[in-house]
Amino acid sequence: MSRIGKKVISVPEKTEVKIGTGVMSVKGPLGELSRPFKHSDVKIALADGKITLTPVGEDSGALWGTYSAHLTNMIKGVHTPFQKKLIIEGVGYKWDVKGEELNLALGFSHPVKLKIPKGLKVVAEKGNLTISGNDVEMVGHFTAKVRDLKKPEPYKGKGIRYSDEVIRRKAGKKTT
Repeated sequence: MSRIGKKVISVPEKTEVKIGTGVMSVKGPLGELSRPFKHSDVKIALADGKITLTPVGEDSGALWGTYSAHLTNMIKGVHTPFQKKLIIEGVGYKWDVKGEELNLALGFSHPVKLKIPKGLKVVAEKGNLTISGNDVEMVGHFTAKVRDLKKPEPYKGKGIRYSDEVIRRKAGKKTT
């Protein structure tokens, strides 16, 4: 049984939740999120400002917890934006935001340009990049996409890393 799925999700004030056939939408002070739910293995019920999820079949335990986590993240996202921070280290490595593009200089022969998805706010400072938005999946996906351009290496620590990530450093060649 799913521990997450058993929990009752409370809907805060100023939040409007609509349950349609196959679509769940949440509207709050910071925006609106909607998500399709294609499977009919989980029954979603809204009553008195509380959402309860119940599995329909025996094999729907995984979807039960997954749907509960998605709904919880949607409700959190319309009240407080999700935020991830990246740090860039290395000589000549830099980034800046121009309009709807993130421009990166990562030591390649050419600059790398990434289009910022709609719904995300990207703030570039000297060595820090802050990505925030309502949708937790979009924030995490774009952050991982930026980090994958230049992963941190273990010898000097150069590259792009999360702000709370710890890079295990290796010793270089020893001279005698």
